Amino acid sequence: MTKHRSIAIDGPSGAGKSTLARALAKGLGYLYVDTGAIYRTVGLQACRTGVDPENSEAVTALLPNLEIGMGYGEDGVQRMYLNGEDVSQAIRQHEISRYASCVSALPAVRAFLLDRQRKLAEEHDVVMDGRDIGTVVLPQADVKIFLTAAPEARARRRWLELRERGEEADYDTILQDVKDRDEKDTHRATAPLRQAEDAVLADTTELDLDQSLALLMNIVKERLQA
Repeated sequence: MTKHRSIAIDGPSGAGKSTLARALAKGLGYLYVDTGAIYRTVGLQACRTGVDPENSEAVTALLPNLEIGMGYGEDGVQRMYLNGEDVSQAIRQHEISRYASCVSALPAVRAFLLDRQRKLAEEHDVVMDGRDIGTVVLPQADVKIFLTAAPEARARRRWLELRERGEEADYDTILQDVKDRDEKDTHRATAPLRQAEDAVLADTTELDLDQSLALLMNIVKERLQA
């Protein structure tokens, strides 16, 4: 049986994981898996149903009736479906970031999604990004990258992204949200955000998109050829 290659990209919120991982996967001809989008979909359901995302029992009760689907457009962009509805745009609302951070800290939610994430890596060559891909989901990944940038740089990128979409955005509020999420993600009891011992650190604070992609591509090629 052919062994598929897997590339794990972890890092804090706003580091550009989704954009860069998608571009990297396209360049390599791999399947791109945005695990953050999956957790955002669970968070969206909690938001829509008025469930406190920090209430483990209430969120767990949502899972049995939760139908999460993934698809890919002709452009290779991952689409997320919640009970049959395309929620790819809805999960990107700034408010859903907090919900995603909370539900992703719950053991029941992580267990619910773990097998389906691993199954994708067993069936395809993948570039998978998230918070604990290299440490928990795919600890045997062929290449592990910890992608990061200074909080101020990440907040500015998020601010610009929201403005380009026509959404009201306040930089200082976003910066505080970024710092709060960093604190929550790195100190949660279940699968905290941390750099795997064998992961390569990639800091893109001073890099633009093309430079960041070139950095990741070089890391991957060097590691796969090693």
